[in-house]
Amino acid sequence: MKIDGPFYAMMDGAAEEAKRLRDIGYDGVYSLEGSWDPFYPLVLASEHAPELDIATGIAVAFPRNPSHLAYQAWDLQRFSKGKFLLGIGSQIKPHIEKRFGVEFSPPAPRMREYIQAVKAFFNCWQYDERLDFRGKYYTHTLMTPMFHAGKNPYGVPPILLGALGPKMTQVAGEVADGLIVHPFNTMPFLEEQALPAVTLGLEKANRSRDDFIMQINAIVITGETDAEYKAAEDSVKSLLGFYSSTPAYKPPMDSVGYGDLQPRLNALSKEGKWDELATYIDDDFIDAFTTRGKPDEIAGKLKAKYGKHADRLSIYAPYAAPDAMWKKIVTELKA
Repeated sequence: MKIDGPFYAMMDGAAEEAKRLRDIGYDGVYSLEGSWDPFYPLVLASEHAPELDIATGIAVAFPRNPSHLAYQAWDLQRFSKGKFLLGIGSQIKPHIEKRFGVEFSPPAPRMREYIQAVKAFFNCWQYDERLDFRGKYYTHTLMTPMFHAGKNPYGVPPILLGALGPKMTQVAGEVADGLIVHPFNTMPFLEEQALPAVTLGLEKANRSRDDFIMQINAIVITGETDAEYKAAEDSVKSLLGFYSSTPAYKPPMDSVGYGDLQPRLNALSKEGKWDELATYIDDDFIDAFTTRGKPDEIAGKLKAKYGKHADRLSIYAPYAAPDAMWKKIVTELKA
C-alpha cells in the first residue's frame, strides 16, 4: 500500500511543498481542482521531488475535451518518467452546467465514453492504432503526423476515476484503471456499495482486480495536544458539514443512518448559513466518516480500516499539524 499526501500548492509554492511532502515520507502527492489549476503545480513537484508519484485527484473532466487531457497526461507521464496518474471526475451537475457552462447529463455514460476517448489517443500514440473513436458524445477521427505525440518511453499513464454513485463506480471498473474513493466515505458504503460496483464493472469488462488501482481517501483527525486535536476536529466538522449539504453525497450518509440529515443541511447551504452546518455533525457521524485518535494510534487504525482494500491510501487532513507528527504516522503506515 502506497501512501499519498495532499498537494495544496499553487505554482509559486509548489517546489518547496513537494520537497516537504517527500521529506515527510509520502510515496506520492495528489492535487485538487479548486481555485487553481491541478496540473501546473505537478510539473514543479516532479522537477523538485522526482521521487514522488504525482496525480490529479481529481481534475474535472467534462469541461475539458478528451484530447486536451490526453496531451496533458502524456506530457506529465513523460516528464515525470512514468510517475503520473491521471485522476479525473465528473464534479456535480450545478458546477458543470453553471460554473463551467457545459453539458453534464447523463454523467455515467458520458464518463464511460470520455475515458474510452482518452484511451483512443493513448492507443494511437503508443500502439500505432488509427484514431477512429466515434461515440455519442465525443468523436475523434483525425491524427496527422504534426500532432502525433509519439510513443511514450515510460508507458501509458493510468486513468483513475473519482466516483461515488453506483453507476459511475461501475464505469470505473469497466473502463478506468482505478477508482478514487471520495474522502466522504464510510466502511458500510465502501464494502456494501462501492466495492461491489467496481467488481460488477470489472466482471462486465472481463478484467481482473489485480490490474486495478484502489485509491482510498481517508479523513484523519489527530493532534499532539488537546488544543491541536480540538482544532483538527473543528476543521473536519466544517468539512463534513459542507459535504453533507450536497445531495450527490447522500448515499454514504444513508449507509450509516444519517440520510435524513442531508436535506436539512442542503437547505441551510441555500440560505447561506454555512457556519451552521458543522453544528449538526455529532460524534457518531465523525466516527463513521473519519479516522481519529492520538498520533500514535492513527497508523494502526488506518491499516485496520482500509488495509485490505487500498492499493494507495490518501491522507486527507485539512488543518495545520507538525511535519514530524505526520512523518511518524506515514513511517508506521509503510512499515
